Formats: sequence, C-alpha cells, structure tokens
Amino acid sequence: MKALRNTPAAWGAVAKVFHWTVALAMIFLIADGWWMTHVVERTGRLAQYTLHSVIGYYVLLVIALRLLWRAANPVPALPNELAEWEKGAALAAHWLLYALMFAVSISGWLLVQTFLRPIEATLFGVIPVPNPIGESARELHETLEETHHVLSYTLLVLILIHAAGALRHHFFKKNDVLRRMWWSS
Repeated sequence: MKALRNTPAAWGAVAKVFHWTVALAMIFLIADGWWMTHVVERTGRLAQYTLHSVIGYYVLLVIALRLLWRAANPVPALPNELAEWEKGAALAAHWLLYALMFAVSISGWLLVQTFLRPIEATLFGVIPVPNPIGESARELHETLEETHHVLSYTLLVLILIHAAGALRHHFFKKNDVLRRMWWSS
C-alpha cells in the first residue's frame, strides 16, 4: 500500500489526491467559465453560474485543506542536480499557483454576490456560504468580473507552464519530479 503521508523523498497518496483533484477542478472551472460566458444563452446562464459557483466553493475548501496538509507534511526535496535558480523558480511557481488559486476562488465568490440576485449556496447541504461583501455591492460587479477573468486566465497560463515544467523534468532532464506526483511512483 502506498504511504498516505509525504516523505522527504516522495509525495504521499493524500497529497497526490489533493494535487490532481484541484488541477482537474481548476481546468474544468476555467473551461466552464469560458463556456458559460461565451456559449450558453443568456436565459440559461443563472443555472450555469450557480453550478460554477458551488463547485468553486468546494474547490476553495479543498485548496485550503491541501495547504494545511502541505504545512503538516514534509515537502519532498527537489533533485540535487537542479541549479539553484531552478529550485527557486519551482518554489516561486508553486506559491504563485496557490496564491492564484485562492485569488481566483475568492474573486469568484465575491463576484456572485454582486449579481442582481446574489447566488446563495450551502456546503454539504447545511453550511451556508456567507456573503462577505454585503447587500449593496452591485457597483463592484464589473471590476470583480474583470478581475476574476484576468486571474483565471493568468492561472491557466501558470498551470500550462507548470505542466510544461513537469514534462521537461520527465523527458529532458530525466529525473523523478513528475513520476513522484504520478500514481505509479
């Protein structure tokens, strides 16, 4: 059986589940966001926005849990043969990914509160998602919408760079950076 917790040399099963769950959810939400704003007819958008926001709330929760798990577990060391700039770039990219994931999620949470009819939701059917900006936030709608779009597409670019970096490690540098986040390691 694979280890649940991380070790100094490998990611554990829980970290892998968090990583791939968040990765797939973020890609889905970015694609869904584009779909619902460019393809879905205006009359059907409220249902799409509601689904999108509820998924976003759960993803925000998973990101927070992922960060807590990371704080409680050792982060596997990068290969010794990497240059210091590569190690620094990897560390910066990971923290920027976390920051952007939180920023995208929070900007979306704020955005849905500025709709003519704010979207109300509950987590697990019992925990109400609060409205952090109050009832009179309509004037923030355009700013929050643009912020959410820009942050989402910036996150997508960083996700693509992250994936390209993992593939670079696997195919060109031939180290275990990608393999240890995959299920076969």
